[in-house]
Amino acid sequence: MKAVTRNSYCTPEGLSICEIEIPVPKEHEILIRVHATTVNRTDCAILTGKPYIMRLFTGLFKPKSPVPGTDFAGVVDAVGKEVSVVKPGDQVWGFDDIGIGSQAHYFILPDKKPISIIPKGFSYEEAAASIEGTHYAYNFINKVKLKAGQRALVNGASGAIGSALVQFLKSRNVYVAATCNTKNLDLIRGLGADKVIDYTAEDFTRSGEKYDYVFDAVGKSTFSKCKALLSPKGIYISSELGPGGQNMFLPFLTPFLGGRKVIFPFPSNIPRSMEFIKKLVEEGKFKPLTDRTYPMEQAAEAYTFVQSGQKTGNVVLVMNVE
Repeated sequence: MKAVTRNSYCTPEGLSICEIEIPVPKEHEILIRVHATTVNRTDCAILTGKPYIMRLFTGLFKPKSPVPGTDFAGVVDAVGKEVSVVKPGDQVWGFDDIGIGSQAHYFILPDKKPISIIPKGFSYEEAAASIEGTHYAYNFINKVKLKAGQRALVNGASGAIGSALVQFLKSRNVYVAATCNTKNLDLIRGLGADKVIDYTAEDFTRSGEKYDYVFDAVGKSTFSKCKALLSPKGIYISSELGPGGQNMFLPFLTPFLGGRKVIFPFPSNIPRSMEFIKKLVEEGKFKPLTDRTYPMEQAAEAYTFVQSGQKTGNVVLVMNVE
């Protein structure tokens, strides 16, 4: 079988497509034939080993797995004799943000890792594009008590996290203002945003409007810049650590200052996120955005494009396994 591989932390140019043996599942393992996966921000962090905190989970000096990949959509090819969660032939999807080696024709997944049946009517490409960004988006909204009629601003609404956030918030009847670049204004309006701000033409932090929540889905702003946008009890959440890792510390400090505060969206409980997404999909309340689709052989180009910060929604790798 073919797989995307590298032997050390590297840039996309260090990736290779290699022939390796198809693995054999042990008692509690599942062999999955991959049809689609994505290249996402988590994958880029695992590829480069940056931020360095990633290496606590992926290997201090070199990657634990030569094959990258954090999510997948495919078919169960074989299972170990103790596996009961799925059976051969099941169409499945899953995700693990420390990496599972899914950018290959086949890979082994322990049966305790997150895995579920693909939502009805979803293609493999759609399923793969509905995991990583949506998991992080869900871990924004499950940290707060959303109420119908509240106001939220989503910074970076055209990314995988931001586009999911807009749809999740609208499913809760929250007023949504969203920032994106000029080419995506109509696209984000189509997701249901009540107001769309072109960040290339307007500084959203100086709008003078007030929001119950500011969700920075790209991590390109800060609490100090967005504080004026928040209502007296407003909450700021960012997808990144922030300059000097401040978003890890501000959640401990801001509650003592009264009023506006910062919450860090520690992502947890992937199965719960997947069930949430599956429910919205089946209710017709969520649709993933995909910017580009690449064959596995062009994985390096896919990583380079994602690292450029210019993608809209998701970038999908199609494995073309026979």
